[in-house]
Amino acid sequence: MQANIRRIVVQVDEVLSENGQIVAPATRRALAMAVIENPYAGRYVENLDELIAIGEELGALLGQRCVQALGIQPAQAQSYGKAAIVGEAGELEHAAALLHPKLGAPLRVAVEKGAALVPSSKKMGVMGTAIDVPLGHKDAAFVRSHFDAIEARVTDAPRANEIVVCVAVTDSGRPKPRVGGLQHNEMIGKDGLR
Repeated sequence: MQANIRRIVVQVDEVLSENGQIVAPATRRALAMAVIENPYAGRYVENLDELIAIGEELGALLGQRCVQALGIQPAQAQSYGKAAIVGEAGELEHAAALLHPKLGAPLRVAVEKGAALVPSSKKMGVMGTAIDVPLGHKDAAFVRSHFDAIEARVTDAPRANEIVVCVAVTDSGRPKPRVGGLQHNEMIGKDGLR
């Protein structure tokens, strides 16, 4: 293991009703967060390969944790996203290195397929900083019902020399979607768009 992990936090958000309407089946979103030491904290480094490799490792670990938390088979996952919060001794580019496409390859294995780009966000922050992890359908980016986000926060992270890395996976779209567009049951999933 290359990542020096201080904490892992996993949570599931389950929506049972929306505006007085029963949501059946419930919509569920899992979020897995790893608080890691930033190997480049406090110094400028031209080559960020170590963080890229750590991102690849965390894509598998956090993706698997999300699927397990939802209690589903990988093929049942419908959307995903990723995000990172860098502590003040780091820089935004450190988050970009972690969220590099190499994180996406093992995440796609964890959710089986994943033809669409993995939406991402990144920011600098202090302990308790929150970030919205954007969500999109894993196989067809144009499935509007799956445009969503989930808030991620670890109360004691990131410390100055840490990064919070987040992966989210769902087994559904938003509760009660009704803005039209391509539906999950209509998508093909070959080109990552439709």
